[in-house]
Amino acid sequence: MAKYVFVTGGVVSSLGKGITAASVGCMLQSYGLRVNMLKIDPYLNVDPGTMSPYQHGEVYVTDDGAETDLDLGNYERYLDKGMSQANNITTGQVYDTIIRKERRGDFLGGTVQVIPHVVDEIKRRIRALAARHDVVIVEVGGTTGDIEGLPYLEAIRQFRLDLGRENVCYVHVTLIPYLRAAREMKTKPTQQSVAKLREIGIEPDAIVCRTERPMTQEMKAKISLFCNVPVNAVIEELDVQDSIYEVPGKLEELGLGGLLLRSLWLKKKRFKPHGLDDFVERLKSATASVTIGVAGKYTHLKDAYKSIWAALVHAGVANDIRVDIQYVDVERPDLSEHLAEMDGILVPGGFGDRGSQGKIDTVRFARENKVPYFGLCLGMQIAVIEYARNVCGLAGANSTEFDRETPHAVIDLLPEQREIEEKGATMRLGAYPCWLRPGTFSRRAYGRSKISERHRHRYELNNDFREVLTGNGLVLAGEFDLAQLSLAQRKKLPSVQGLTEPLAEIVEVPDHPWFVGTQFHPEFKSRPVRPHPLFRDFVKAAKKNKQRREKGRA
Repeated sequence: MAKYVFVTGGVVSSLGKGITAASVGCMLQSYGLRVNMLKIDPYLNVDPGTMSPYQHGEVYVTDDGAETDLDLGNYERYLDKGMSQANNITTGQVYDTIIRKERRGDFLGGTVQVIPHVVDEIKRRIRALAARHDVVIVEVGGTTGDIEGLPYLEAIRQFRLDLGRENVCYVHVTLIPYLRAAREMKTKPTQQSVAKLREIGIEPDAIVCRTERPMTQEMKAKISLFCNVPVNAVIEELDVQDSIYEVPGKLEELGLGGLLLRSLWLKKKRFKPHGLDDFVERLKSATASVTIGVAGKYTHLKDAYKSIWAALVHAGVANDIRVDIQYVDVERPDLSEHLAEMDGILVPGGFGDRGSQGKIDTVRFARENKVPYFGLCLGMQIAVIEYARNVCGLAGANSTEFDRETPHAVIDLLPEQREIEEKGATMRLGAYPCWLRPGTFSRRAYGRSKISERHRHRYELNNDFREVLTGNGLVLAGEFDLAQLSLAQRKKLPSVQGLTEPLAEIVEVPDHPWFVGTQFHPEFKSRPVRPHPLFRDFVKAAKKNKQRREKGRA
């Protein structure tokens, strides 16, 4: 029988529950246990796909095309394990299932209620993750006391009743604030948060205290007394200095791993280092740095580009260099002067036309000044638009996303997409194969001819312009070709049924130190111990560019 660890949060949001839950998974995995993860989001949206990044941050896409919470990115990076739609539950999904069952008459005329029907559906989805795993770690989103989270707390309360104390463990992540005026840290918010949990019937087995300053033994004893947990179960989780990948090692040193094993009656196996400690040491030892300019739409919102930030850090460590990420406002009047300070330029994915001209100017600067360039999804499309206008001479070339009346629609919807009105889950989503052209930056980076990468987009390079673009030097370095797939494989890719021509997946400018645009999102597959090859080579090119510039100034 699988064991369950439920991670809840109290006092405030944005405490880092996802990093804590992922770190717990990483620790237990290092003890030889087979671990699965689940993120519960109590909002009524079916998924975050239609939500603004200002509301939710990054939308993380899995191989099976699920648009999920960004914490699944943390799970994949910490555990080096792929997630799927099943690893993310929302209230929208739960209620959609319940209502469909009710409409079919599955409840046989009964009154449909939160208890038992909604709670039972939640429990069913949690249990479904247990197959072939020793431990399932469930992160309950939101803050204890939120009204929308109550059915989930009731469900996890029932788990211990259903399965027994030895099979269920509760970890509560909370905040120990420091009041500057009083010059002291306060435990009362934690006491109140745990009291709220206990009212529901959940007794935490461990309390993880997020804090900016070290806790005293007296404070731990106070929390132990008023929250009814042993002192050794009050775990101090200080802000880390260098990297969030330090957290699993820190929590293991503080005894959380052993505490969870004892609580779940699991035999303690030999702890095998998970590789993140080596990654952190390499990060700390790096002395040189490169500056990467990220020219996106949400430059003031770090969570919007969380996986890109992580992938750049991974690539930096692979090149024994620190990556200084500078977010570039493409609407600033001194854009060229600012871009001249960058060792490499990256334009990320996004939607909408705001800032599109500034991004086009950014790509032109990178191309003409031989600055390493990496375009992701929209960043690839912007590169095609810039090339069409300034190299191919197609005045007014654009994407129909930005200008439906453009005379040269070099980026356009697939015919199959034009009649779709719903926004949710209607894009090209998830993993698609891509065949790479020999002699390209991409082929050298991957070291093989066929790859698989994750997508999240509606618009594509318009094949009507393929000849004029390639005739003027643009290289289509990677393509998706439906004809190369079996019938069974084609059925798994509904968004491209009926496709008769290959789709461009990667574009490159050959007479350049490094210029690559991808229609897919490579950042989703980067790991601390396995940096993505394109990010690795992009940072390597930026490192060479910095050395060239410094040599020129000498």
